[in-house]
Amino acid sequence: MIKAVIFDLDNTLIDFMTMKKLSCDAAISAMIGAGLNVDKKKATKELFKLYDKYGLEKKTIFQKFLKKVAKKVDYEVLASGIVAYRRVRTGFLEPYPHVVDVLFELKRRGIKLAIVSDAPRLKAWIRLVSMKINHLFDAVVTFDDTKVMKPSTMPFKFAFKKLKAKPQECLMVGDRPERDIKGAKKLGMLTCFAKYGNPKAKSKADYEINGIKELLEIVE
Repeated sequence: MIKAVIFDLDNTLIDFMTMKKLSCDAAISAMIGAGLNVDKKKATKELFKLYDKYGLEKKTIFQKFLKKVAKKVDYEVLASGIVAYRRVRTGFLEPYPHVVDVLFELKRRGIKLAIVSDAPRLKAWIRLVSMKINHLFDAVVTFDDTKVMKPSTMPFKFAFKKLKAKPQECLMVGDRPERDIKGAKKLGMLTCFAKYGNPKAKSKADYEINGIKELLEIVE
């Protein structure tokens, strides 16, 4: 019997990559408007190459980007990019369709809810609060709690302790088979692949869903 559902956050509850792409598009446009002399299409490719190298949460990514494409950091250009990025990011922080309804229904059924995310603590909480779903979770585990990322079993074990639940009583829902599904399976959890967040990936999860409403059929 499933007593708790543990969710990944980015691309599981929130369409993180669409938000990231729109925010970066706005940032590069603003930097060009402030005097950065680059081709926008090429600049966008360079920025995401840096994200691939340093991670999507790298705080100084725009400084690294400017050093790469302009060989220096112009702080007026940098500030223009950051302001534009934050403006779009804040406006876009919305959950996937039906996320709120599904979370409320799971709570109504007496299911405990948790987040296990590789995001830094503050960023994870900002996303949850911005989406107005922070109050629905019994536990929120972030990178800062264990200092290791999935598929390490430590973040999951941290969540079990907070939930006072056993691994076999928990269902893990995530979009990254190599992290979310692999890590959960190590501990004997049931797993559910959020295919809508990562359509091209192949998973060996116990379940696959194309929309979060399908989760209610699994958790009965």
